[in-house]
Amino acid sequence: MKQRPVLLIVIALNLLVLVALAFAYPHLMVSPGPLVKGHAELTTDCFACHAALRGASSLRCTECHVTADVGLKTTQGVPIPSRSIKVSFHQELIEQDCMACHSDHQGPKLTKRSRKPFSHGLLKVSVRDTCSSCHAAPEDTLHRDLKVECSKCHGSEAWKPATFDHAEYFVLDRDHDATCETCHKNNDFSRYTCYGCHEHSEAKVRREHLEEGIRDFQDCVECHRDPRAEPRRPGGRERGGKSKD
Repeated sequence: MKQRPVLLIVIALNLLVLVALAFAYPHLMVSPGPLVKGHAELTTDCFACHAALRGASSLRCTECHVTADVGLKTTQGVPIPSRSIKVSFHQELIEQDCMACHSDHQGPKLTKRSRKPFSHGLLKVSVRDTCSSCHAAPEDTLHRDLKVECSKCHGSEAWKPATFDHAEYFVLDRDHDATCETCHKNNDFSRYTCYGCHEHSEAKVRREHLEEGIRDFQDCVECHRDPRAEPRRPGGRERGGKSKD
């Protein structure tokens, strides 16, 4: 029984030593891994970013990284050459929560990661759907020359699957249940033609429209978005240019 107090004292002293070492040399005792290259100089100064027992603080990040300058200027205020700027979106975040995306410790080799998955929910509502302000359009025939925002077909949670609604542009009824290639030649979905079947030859379409007094008939879906309904022209005009009033 006499040995028990001694054992407890030894354990307590060891714990105190470990705690003291953790505060004196946190980069050796509790660091989850080396810092990213940009912060390598802070390797032995954990408290430059961390508050004791409270973790990293965004307030300490913004002492060096001014939110308005992130992506545009260095921490010394020197402008970053435009050719080196990828995307500057930090100015559009709803709050300055650096740890929501960044963890500057690279971690073990098997789990090395210095950046967490980005959530579009961190962006201001006013810019959340303007994808083109940050993302370049894909260079393929499907997206080439498109004039609508990505959010028309894609969600911010994931690029796939897309939610494209063909009926919004043209209704595929039973008479138009054709393969994509019929209207979109060479898999170029940014363009279409209505001259892909025997019913709509270019000569026949031209003749019928001229008989109706219609001469601007190159963009078919402008008037014929729903083949089941009477053709309508922009502005509520009916065939022949007459007002529906």
